[in-house]
Amino acid sequence: MATLKFEDAMARLETIVSELEKGDLPLDESLKIFEEGIKLSKTCLKMLDDAERKVEILIQDKDGKKRLRAYSPDDEEADESSPSA
Repeated sequence: MATLKFEDAMARLETIVSELEKGDLPLDESLKIFEEGIKLSKTCLKMLDDAERKVEILIQDKDGKKRLRAYSPDDEEADESSPSA
């Protein structure tokens, strides 16, 4: 697949799910768009994994040094509760 935006891939996946849920398509067409959906799903997962890696790389520790660590919602709460300098 060419350079596909995540949002476009998700929109197409939603369309595919709707079409399959209706059940109006012939079997051949259902299989064809199901395969397309699987490919789009894998593409979206890869994009999300890549984005997660970028976020992990950009997170900095308290000394201002960049270090790899996973994002946690608790980090955000701690930042909001700590006094501003």
